[in-house]
Amino acid sequence: MDLLALLILGITAVLYAAFLPAKWRETAVLVGSVIAIYWLQPFSPIRFSGFILPTAVILLTILGWHVTRLKVTAVSREDAITLAIIVGLVIAISCLRFLPQDLRPIANRPPNPIWVMAAVAGIAVISRLMTKDLRLKIGRQPSILNPQSLTILILVLFVILKTEWLATAVAHLWRNLTNQDASIASAADLSWLGFSYIAFRLLHTLRERQTGQLPALSLREYASYVLFFPALIAGPIDRAERFTPDFRALPQMAGRDAARFYDGLTRIGMGLLKKFVIADSLALGMSLDGVDIASIQSTGGLWLLLYGYALRLYFDFGGYSDIAIGLGILFGIRLPENFRRPYLQTSLAAFWQSWHITLSDWARFYVFSPLSRALLRRKPRPSTTLIILAAQLATMATIGLWHGVSANFLIWGLWHGVGLFIHKRWSDRTRKWYRGLAEKPAQKWMWTAVSWFITFHYVVIGWVWFVMPDPAQAIQTIAKLFGGG
Repeated sequence: MDLLALLILGITAVLYAAFLPAKWRETAVLVGSVIAIYWLQPFSPIRFSGFILPTAVILLTILGWHVTRLKVTAVSREDAITLAIIVGLVIAISCLRFLPQDLRPIANRPPNPIWVMAAVAGIAVISRLMTKDLRLKIGRQPSILNPQSLTILILVLFVILKTEWLATAVAHLWRNLTNQDASIASAADLSWLGFSYIAFRLLHTLRERQTGQLPALSLREYASYVLFFPALIAGPIDRAERFTPDFRALPQMAGRDAARFYDGLTRIGMGLLKKFVIADSLALGMSLDGVDIASIQSTGGLWLLLYGYALRLYFDFGGYSDIAIGLGILFGIRLPENFRRPYLQTSLAAFWQSWHITLSDWARFYVFSPLSRALLRRKPRPSTTLIILAAQLATMATIGLWHGVSANFLIWGLWHGVGLFIHKRWSDRTRKWYRGLAEKPAQKWMWTAVSWFITFHYVVIGWVWFVMPDPAQAIQTIAKLFGGG
């Protein structure tokens, strides 16, 4: 997202809050989210991809709402109106095909609207047949459309996008189908705006539906939650039960609230400073790659490069999160915090409670806790130590693979999993000793400084696994940091 897009979104947010009638705010958030998912979709050389990928997200969202409904009943009038609005927007966006390229507000030329309407009609017929099947099975989902099958579909799409050779194979096939040069296909052809975040929101609702904890949501509420556009670029990953009360309170929101404008604009300003001033300035000389590393002869110079990259990563990601939270405040939705001074934490556990907090929470809820409970129920029951180790490794491996299905991301996740396990064992054994430091302030201060130093450098060294293209280069870089190589 560039500065012009942020300026447009900021002005839109101010106008929305100050002048839009209160009764239209919920609809405006939905409409804005649908439009933004097309507008912000990056350009791809594959024909129609800039239209098809956002449309696929909208279709997955509608399916997600359908299979998470608490009761299998006819669609309400409000939901039918919402569905008509979404479909109408999709068809209207396809009509942008007829505008000149320099006037078209989306990156790729859409397909012919007639094809789009034919596809919508086909989906409507299939949905009608499924609805008929549903009414014959009151209270039950049909076997081919349920939370489990949709979860599998989302995970398959996620793995394809995050696995370079699979994404390249799909791009090759897509280019063949559209009569384009398939020899230059690459994973970059499938640049899908915000899918990592959208997929985890959808998976959250599907899992909460299975456990019976998902609140009843209208299609407007569900779609606005999944597609809320400030969080498309870099999160945070909100939860439906937290988002929904804010969304339902939009009609009662004080439109011209100076405190809210100050809060939102200040947060956006902080994000702009972090991302476009600090992070982009660091990016000019702090790119951690094979070329830069090879050009540095001294160990100290490599450490400085690594420190700079760590700061750049935080200010880039943290800046986007601040911008998203600030925009959400202006629109009346307070997104959850995603960073709380992570590099100042004195333990790895505290770091992960402060770095990409919503992703860490998601992994804890849907990987660590279920796996721990399953192992605790297993007969014979493994030792507590083994359960903690397995759960922490699986949780951090999931976080690593969320960034990409590759050996380096997996190793980076396991690096943190091992670190968390060691910290857990150490803290369990030294808890009594640490409490005794309360009466020894000088020693406590020294131990706090040592803890911070160890935690910070463990995290910073871990970024080598995160950023290098393969394990061999990562090992060489780490060796060079300690005078080897």
